[in-house]
Amino acid sequence: MINGKSMLVVSAHAADYVWRSGGTIAKYIAEGAKVYITVLSFGIRGESNDLWKQEGATVERVRNIRREETLKASEILGIREIEFWDLRDYPIELTTEHEERLVRKIREIRPDIILTHDKFDVLNPDHNRVSEFVVRCSIMSNSAGVQLEGTNVTKQMRLFGFEPHQTELSHYMPGSFIDITPVYEKKVAAMKCFQAQKHLIEYYSERAFMRGNHAARISGNSAYKYAESFANFFPVVGPELY
Repeated sequence: MINGKSMLVVSAHAADYVWRSGGTIAKYIAEGAKVYITVLSFGIRGESNDLWKQEGATVERVRNIRREETLKASEILGIREIEFWDLRDYPIELTTEHEERLVRKIREIRPDIILTHDKFDVLNPDHNRVSEFVVRCSIMSNSAGVQLEGTNVTKQMRLFGFEPHQTELSHYMPGSFIDITPVYEKKVAAMKCFQAQKHLIEYYSERAFMRGNHAARISGNSAYKYAESFANFFPVVGPELY
C-alpha cells in the first residue's frame, strides 16, 4: 500500500535519483506517497563533462545549468519537496555537521523508506561515501543516545540501494524490482532534461526494459514492461514468506 507512505531519496549528484529511481519516485507520488529528495551536490566537477567542453564554461554557469536541469526533471516526476546541499563533488566530503543535518531531516520527515546509492560503485567513490553516510545517519536517527534538540528518535525504516551504472563490475545484486510501466514515459522525459550526460538516457531506458523483462518473468505478470531494481539493505521481515 503506497498511499500515505513517506520516502526520502538521498542523491549524491543532481541526476542520480532520476537515472536510478525516477520511475519509482513518480509511481510513489502518483499513488499518494510523500517523497522528499535531498541532492548533496550538483556534480559540477565529476558529472558535467559535456558542459565543461562548452565555450565560456565556469563553475557558476555549470552549477546553474545543473540546477535548472534537475528542477525541470523533478517537476516532470511530480516532486514538490527537493533540497540542494550544494556540496563540492569528486570527492564529496561529509562531516559530523552533515551527519547532524541528515539525522534531523530523517527525524523530521520520519520516512518509511530511504532510497540512496548501493554500497559499492566501482567507478564512483562519491556514491560509496554517500551510501555509507546515509546508512550511518539512519541508524543514528534510531538511537535515543543521539540527542538533537527538537527531534524525536525514529524506528527502523527500510533502506534500498540504487542499481549502479557499472552493474556487473560493482557486484550489484537486485533484491527488489518495482514496476514502473505506468510512469515510464515520465522517467524518460525527466532523463532527457540532463543534456550534460546524454549517453545515459539510452542506457537507462534500455535498463528499464531489461529489468521489466526480469520483473515479468519472476512475477508471472506479463503487464510489467518496465521496471527499476534496488538492492535490499536489510532482509524482508513479516509473518510469512512473500
